Amino acid sequence: MECDLTGYLSDTSKGQMMEERANLMHMMKLSIKVLLQSALSLGRSLDADHAPLQQFFVVMEHCLKHGLKVKKSFIGQNKSFFGPLELVEKLCPEASDIATSVRNLPELKTAVGRGRAWLYLALMQKKLADYLKVLIDNKHLLSEFYEPEALMMEEEGMVIVGLLVGLNVLDANLCLKGEDLDSQVGVIDFSLYLKDVQDLDSGREHERITDVLDQKNYVEELNRHLSCTVGDLQTKIDGLEKTNSKLQEELSAATDRICSLQEEQKQLREQNELIRERSEKSVEITKQDTKVELETYKQTRQGLDEMYSDVWKQLKEEKKVRLDLEKELELQIGMKTEMEIAMKLLEKDTHEKQDTLVALRQQLEEVKAINLQMFHKVQNAENSLQQKNEAITSFEGKTNQVMSSMKQMEERLQQAERARQGAEDRSHKLQQELSGRVSALQLQLSQLRDQCSGLEKELKSEKEQRQALQRELQHERDTSCLLQTELQQVEGLKKELRELQDEKAELQKVCEEQEQALQEMGLHLSQSKLKMEDIKEVNKALKGHTWLKDDEATYCKQCEKEFSISRRKHHCRNCGHIFCNTCSSNELALPSYPKPVRVCDSCHTLLLQRCSSTAS
Repeated sequence: MECDLTGYLSDTSKGQMMEERANLMHMMKLSIKVLLQSALSLGRSLDADHAPLQQFFVVMEHCLKHGLKVKKSFIGQNKSFFGPLELVEKLCPEASDIATSVRNLPELKTAVGRGRAWLYLALMQKKLADYLKVLIDNKHLLSEFYEPEALMMEEEGMVIVGLLVGLNVLDANLCLKGEDLDSQVGVIDFSLYLKDVQDLDSGREHERITDVLDQKNYVEELNRHLSCTVGDLQTKIDGLEKTNSKLQEELSAATDRICSLQEEQKQLREQNELIRERSEKSVEITKQDTKVELETYKQTRQGLDEMYSDVWKQLKEEKKVRLDLEKELELQIGMKTEMEIAMKLLEKDTHEKQDTLVALRQQLEEVKAINLQMFHKVQNAENSLQQKNEAITSFEGKTNQVMSSMKQMEERLQQAERARQGAEDRSHKLQQELSGRVSALQLQLSQLRDQCSGLEKELKSEKEQRQALQRELQHERDTSCLLQTELQQVEGLKKELRELQDEKAELQKVCEEQEQALQEMGLHLSQSKLKMEDIKEVNKALKGHTWLKDDEATYCKQCEKEFSISRRKHHCRNCGHIFCNTCSSNELALPSYPKPVRVCDSCHTLLLQRCSSTAS
């Protein structure tokens, strides 16, 4: 009996679920139909206060709640349709923006309110049918939230998704701020659907919906094409802005580097001036040496000239005497020319050797000057050390004398004490005299001790001065080494300065090229903005056009001739009106069509004028 009762109850529950599914599907059809009719009468743009739109959301909420499993928790039972809607974010990444915006709304505190807000946003995006289709395709995930006989798990769910595709024609402007979505009561108002019960099977409305869908597809293609172009332009603008910011950063870094290089240039110029002064001094010394060498060379040259004149006289005399030996004289003349060439070569060698000698002398003189400076400094330091050593020895002699006098005074004191002990018994008069002498001796002792302490202090100060002098000597030696290293560094700095100047020239060239590129990119941006304005104007013009039906037109709009079997009807893809073949034989490429399509004569001339104006 219990088995029969459970089977009977399951059959009755299945029957109730089937009836509920059928009723909800009919209500969804009626609500979508009434919503489309009211939207067509109002111009396809709807607000949140529109009654058919509110009823559509109520029916949609009932469909999503049908067969929903009850989840038990510590607070109580929870039955909300926002759980399955959250799966869309995992299955379709495009829906992540809707889920995050719904979670970030502070006014929504319940899962029901979040689910209603999700439906609002999906309808505004015109992707409600796409998101629900993704859910129904993954029924293994929906089984966690719905019963097996629920509307979303059966075939009626796919039918409702097909009905929702027609809502992509509408433009919904819904504001979620200020609306209390948590506490709304979802009650279906049947009064909206009682008026249209008799017209359910009418064919005219079906044709009207098909025409609206055709126009909707036409406009959506235009909008998609325009949105693609706008997206491409925005990406290009973003890339240009990034490149511009990078170039500005590079320019600022280059200017900072140029300032630092200018400062280094000033320092190097100062160092170059110092080097020039030194080099001028060395050049003057070398000039004096060269003058002396030139005088010696002139003297040697005069002796050679005299020798040459004597030889020439002898040759003339031999020519007069020995006419028969002309051949031998010619040979001697050839030898003479070779000797002159050899003399010239020798002169060149002497000049080169003299130049090398001059350079070596310059280097020797510089080294001698440095050595002399160091020698004078060392002599001065040694003289000062000798003087201080002599002073120290004198002070040591004085201290020795003072110490000897101190010892003598101590011996005298001991003797006086012994005499005092022996004379105490003799008389009080002697004691008075001795006491006076003792006080005087004590004063002398205190003075001597003060002199000793002063001398010790002077010794310490002289030792410190001696150490300071030794430190100065080491410091001067270190400075000489540093000067030599600095001379080497100056040559390296000269090379670096040249390299930096080359880099500066290259950077200036790069900056000029980048400025030219920025100017070109600015021209491209201005051209793209002009194109966008033209596209917007075309879009505005296209939104105003309507697609005429074949039944409404009986004659051509331009030539006003009636249509017949020979004169067929043709739609203009730009304005949507109907023309004959002669008035619409032109073809042009439109933004919404990838290939050239048929256009009337007036639209053809208008579009050509626009193209010529944009080209100019």
